[in-house]
Amino acid sequence: MAKRETLAAYLFLLPNIIGFLTFTAIPVVVSFVLSFFHWELITPPKFAGTENYERLFTEDHVFRQVVRNTLIYVGGYGSLSILIGLGMAVWLCSTRLLTGLFRTVFFLPVLVPTVAAAFVWKFMYQPDSGLVNSLLKVAAIEGPNWMGDPKFAMLGIILMSVWKNFGYNMVIFIAAIKAVPSVLHEAAMIDGANAIRRFFYVTLPMITPALFFVTVMTVIGSFQVFDQAFVMTKGGPANATNTIVMYIYHNGFEYFKMGYASAVAWVLFGIIFILTIIQARLQKRWVHYG
Repeated sequence: MAKRETLAAYLFLLPNIIGFLTFTAIPVVVSFVLSFFHWELITPPKFAGTENYERLFTEDHVFRQVVRNTLIYVGGYGSLSILIGLGMAVWLCSTRLLTGLFRTVFFLPVLVPTVAAAFVWKFMYQPDSGLVNSLLKVAAIEGPNWMGDPKFAMLGIILMSVWKNFGYNMVIFIAAIKAVPSVLHEAAMIDGANAIRRFFYVTLPMITPALFFVTVMTVIGSFQVFDQAFVMTKGGPANATNTIVMYIYHNGFEYFKMGYASAVAWVLFGIIFILTIIQARLQKRWVHYG
């Protein structure tokens, strides 16, 4: 009976295992091998050793710019998405007025496909007829050419991404705040703590596991930004919104430099892996469990 149950379990898992091997594990291994080759699809692969990586770190100035652009996006989007998500969660947990409606409204953008949202925001950012500049004009502020000015293009993508995704973080924070024992707040109120002190000394320490999870997932997702920049700017103007993933796409599927694109992909993996390890080590200092 035990052998039959084990066999049945493996049979049920087999489709997922085949899918994982076909679309994840094997391509990952192949991409790592390709990163040491020159391959332009129509010609046989030629072994290049570490030449692709050496070129990335010593000669490729565009790669340095896309890394800098990606870091700007990670810092701007990550911090705003977490702070706004946390702020909205605290507000919704402290009020009873139409909370269900507000939760739905704030979470709906998460369900909207990124490509569709990017197209809408691209039109909203139009310098002359866009909604954003029209609203700024009402406030006597002359809006910039959001997607055409290198100084504002990345900011425009960050704002669009925050609107699109902060609801996900908000829902996680709401669940964490709801799980904080009410007796802790009651004890703090008896000791004379106001709402601000209760948040910083009771609520915030108790939701640090959720804050850690949100931070890690937001950082990982931020480094993989592609759809927004591709739809809204195609990496321009002047490479101001070109990101690492977009650079992988350009090299692999436009220039057909599969080996070089694979090397960039593995550098991205290394960056994300190192930052995740650092966050996991640092969480022992500020995350409180139980």
